[in-house]
Amino acid sequence: MRQPQPRAIRGAADQGTEDRRIVETEHNSPVTLRTLAERLGLSVSTVSRVLHAKPDEQLRAASEATVARIRTLADELGYRPNPHATSLRTRRSNLVGVLVPRLSDIVLATIYEGIEEAASEHGLSTFVTNTRDIPAVQRARTEMVLARRVDGMIFGDAYVDGRFMDEVAARGVPFVLVSRRAGNHVSVTCDDYRGGQLAAEHLLERGHREVAVIAGEPYASTGIDRTAGFVDTFRQAGRAIPAERIRHSRFDARGGREAAEALLGANQPPSAIFAVNDFAAIGALGAARDRGLQVPGDLALIGYNDTPLAGELPIALTTIRSPMHEMGRRGLELLTRLIRGEEVTTERLPPELIVRTSTAPVTITAGQQP
Repeated sequence: MRQPQPRAIRGAADQGTEDRRIVETEHNSPVTLRTLAERLGLSVSTVSRVLHAKPDEQLRAASEATVARIRTLADELGYRPNPHATSLRTRRSNLVGVLVPRLSDIVLATIYEGIEEAASEHGLSTFVTNTRDIPAVQRARTEMVLARRVDGMIFGDAYVDGRFMDEVAARGVPFVLVSRRAGNHVSVTCDDYRGGQLAAEHLLERGHREVAVIAGEPYASTGIDRTAGFVDTFRQAGRAIPAERIRHSRFDARGGREAAEALLGANQPPSAIFAVNDFAAIGALGAARDRGLQVPGDLALIGYNDTPLAGELPIALTTIRSPMHEMGRRGLELLTRLIRGEEVTTERLPPELIVRTSTAPVTITAGQQP
């Protein structure tokens, strides 16, 4: 019978010395499974099973001492799995594609940070692409992402009607929506209806009755739900908000300014404005300033999301805090479960009212009703 190689029968102390010698003489050549197997006197399959198995499965592939030797040498030599080879074996790319309207938007950028952070913890890589909220671009970007054979997708740009999401679902691609909801598809969002209620309750408590809403884009559930929560709360308080005091706009400062200019230019301007996005609220602040109005003396203003800028303005903005980072993390975590074939359900994360300078009790003037 052929005698085993001397390295395979050495004691643990001698083996450790040999392994250290190998590290010291190692050059910059790539460290592969075969490299490790040859130097440890083991088969490639044994080394592969140990390094690619879950911790509780590794002892099925080799003894505890062998597992320790393999992992120690792999760490010392800086072995890294080949993602391409791994995907060929598992039919997985370990890649997640993320679609957002604009990564320049701090809300979406913060959500993506949460996605990326959680993906790293799960051994996944992510990449993001912008769709500018244009359906044709969204469709083209989706095809581009799918061509990269991703394991799953996260959409932050869903239209509330859900028709395009229905098409994606029909292709059998695991996906989760973040920030916005659509149809019956799994999503992780802030409880935006409740956020609108919190904004309304705050203004009602401060005596505001003549209010208006900068409602965002009509196709996004964020603006729809926040506006609905706000309007319903005022109606239940006996103060229905007229349709002309609800203005749709882009989710940016320019859109907020244009909407506020129209609202403040009316014959009976509001005493308070709820903007469904902090940047729209900042635009409204500029429109009020241009008209010589004092915030909060002449006009109370409340935004949504609690972006970092909201608390740093010369007139700090009262806002509804949305758990943006956690939204991204939870979206990725639900996606990993979907990829594994598990059933998951939609999540609504709680909002929080953050009171700052921009909202003050209403000042009653002659002719006004409390």
